[in-house]
This record gives sequence, structure tokens and C-alpha cells, in this order.
Amino acid sequence: MTSDTDALKTMVEKYQRLRDEIAKVIIGQDKAVDSLLLSIFSGGHCLLVGVPGLAKTLMVNTLSQALGLKFNRIQFTPDLMPSDITGTEILDENRRFKFVKGPIFANVLLADEINRTPPKTQSALLEAMQEKKVTVSGNSYRLEAPFFVLATQNPIEQEGTYPLPEAQLDRFMLNVKLDYPSFDEEMDIVKRTTVSNSDEVQVVLTAEEIVSLQQVIERMPVPDNVVRYAVGLVSSTRPDGEGNALAKKYLSWGAGPRASQYLIIGARTHAAMHGKFSPDREDVDAVAEEVLRHRVVRNYFAEAEGISTDTVIAELKNK
Repeated sequence: MTSDTDALKTMVEKYQRLRDEIAKVIIGQDKAVDSLLLSIFSGGHCLLVGVPGLAKTLMVNTLSQALGLKFNRIQFTPDLMPSDITGTEILDENRRFKFVKGPIFANVLLADEINRTPPKTQSALLEAMQEKKVTVSGNSYRLEAPFFVLATQNPIEQEGTYPLPEAQLDRFMLNVKLDYPSFDEEMDIVKRTTVSNSDEVQVVLTAEEIVSLQQVIERMPVPDNVVRYAVGLVSSTRPDGEGNALAKKYLSWGAGPRASQYLIIGARTHAAMHGKFSPDREDVDAVAEEVLRHRVVRNYFAEAEGISTDTVIAELKNK
């Protein structure tokens, strides 16, 4: 039987192979790819924010191929209904109701432009994310593990959108910002994508292996001082806390306990991906912005001064 130590050593090798396979198709965006992998190994969901044309769909599709996972994509529109996500019951030829599964029954689900659909439909997806099951007509259907939702939002065009409330945003483990490629990367993208490409993405991990690695990471020990640091960092984002002068000045409200949980889960996974057997403060800092940026809300003073949430979080880390 493989020990946890051996499994973590294997994970580092698999992580490097995954990056190599994804790089066959995706040029640049290394930080975003790492964040997606971290979310999957942590068993969390990810909100990806970036302008159109940055290969978000191609990135997650390539990732699912390298992981040997079933991939589905839903384009969220104003007329999308909850049953279009979860599935519906139909009357079969024997006049009996039969449940037809919706696209949510996949390992990796890309929810494109999640803020373009009304709150009722958003809630259908977010409930499944939280409970890992779908309930239709009183019957519950479990979602196959691993289950991972990547939701995208367009940061520019806001007309005709239904922004996710903070309570629903809190269900996403990470908020990942996708940036434009560098000039050299864009040159490489144009050269490689305007000719036929025969590179095939090889499967590096199976669904069963991913679940097994998730369980190993869950058992990873975390020192008390690292937990104390993570909880202290989250507490420092709350304006009503004692000694939180920076939060009082720039934030309307801070992150809740779920942020502390995700900081530790993310730190564990970050440590495992980089060959450590236990996380330290550096691992907490590595995931802090993406865990916290959608869980804290700036006040008018911060907006007037052009102070971003990432700037506030960076200052709090350095205190």
C-alpha cells in the first residue's frame, strides 16, 4: 500500500507532467493553470475573471483532457432555466417519468458568463456546487467525484448581467484573474494557432487518482502557527476588529470563517504541489489573494483613492 509520503512525491511528478501537457495547447497563463490545478486537488471551485478571447474555454477543456475527466460547458444566457443545468423528468414510451441528466453531471463544468443568467438559475448551479448533488421532484442524484466548477465573468461589459451576491461568491474557493499574454507569448500564440497542430494531450491522471490525492492532501498535518497565521490574516480583513486600522479605512466588510478554511486547504495543496510535506506561511501567502479578493468589499474611500482589494490584502500580509 502506497504511503502518503510516496503519494505526495508522485504528485510533484504528476504536477510537472500536467503542466507540460497543458503547455502543448496553452501558451503562457502559467499562474492561471496552477490555480486551476490547485482548485481541483483541493476539491474546490474556481471563478475566472478575464476579458473574452483569452482561451478560458480551451484552457479548462485541455485541463480536463490531461486529467482524464468528463468535461461539459454551459453558456449562461438570460433565458437559461434551472432544468437546463440540472436535468429534467420526461415521460417515456411506457408513460413513466424518467430523469434525463443535465450537463452538470460531469467532472469539470465550465459555466461561461455565469452572471448573465437570473439568480434562480444561478442558485441551481450553486446549490449543486455546495451539496454535490441534484434534487429533482424529491429525488436526489449524486454528482460524480471529482466535481469541479469553473465559472467565468467578463469584467468589462456589465449591461444585462446579474452579479453574483457575496454569499454566493463565497462558495468559490478561488477568484482567478486572467491577464493578457505578454508580447512574445502573443507572437507564439499567433504562430502556433494559425497552422495545423498535431500535438495530442496525454492523460496524466485519472478521476480515481485525483480523488485519492485529494484524500492524501486532506490528511496533511498543518502546524498550529500556520493555522494561527491564516485565521489572523482573515480576521484582519474585518473592519469591526480591534487593531484593524487598514480594514477600517478601506473595507466595508471582511471575509468569514470559510476563507480561513480555504486558506488552509489551499496552503496544503500548494505545499503538496511543490514537494513539501506540511504547509508554512509562504504557502498561505501564495493563495491569499485568490482566496480573499472576492470575500472582502471595498468602501467608497478605497474606490475614490483607486485602492484595489489585492493592494489591501498585500498590505495585510506584510503586517
